[in-house]
Amino acid sequence: MTAVEQTTVMTMLNGENILSPSDHDDDIINHSIFDQLLGMDDGDDHEFSRALVWDFFEQAEGALVEMDQAMTALDFTELSRLGHFLKGSSAALGLTKVKLSCERLQHYGNLTDETGKNSITEEEAKTLSLALLVQMRSEYKEAEVYLREFYESQEDTESQ
Repeated sequence: MTAVEQTTVMTMLNGENILSPSDHDDDIINHSIFDQLLGMDDGDDHEFSRALVWDFFEQAEGALVEMDQAMTALDFTELSRLGHFLKGSSAALGLTKVKLSCERLQHYGNLTDETGKNSITEEEAKTLSLALLVQMRSEYKEAEVYLREFYESQEDTESQ
């Protein structure tokens, strides 16, 4: 990323957050979706849902690395594919912010705006995608911390 691109990204992220519809903590996770996942667990051990969540962590880490590589190569088709891939996984867990950012990345990779309706240039897609990837990493970390704390608290409850 060039110095100009870094400055553009930081300006976008430090100013009004144009990439996220909301930054409330309640938007980390859609509890009705996550509760449905927890409902699939046998008993209170949460073994099934925990395995899905830990698999997601591995998928997301790999996808984020691949997104960085696609961004470096300016491979917008690959960015769109990876956004679509991670969107499905994050939606299944109810990770609201991550899902929305993945959907936006999918659109930017298709050279359309965040709605997917209006065309944008490669330069616009590049700038928006760079900023979005920074934001997406932050949202992913926020969700990861939330989920790890949830499962740790469940382990503490089970051991008492």
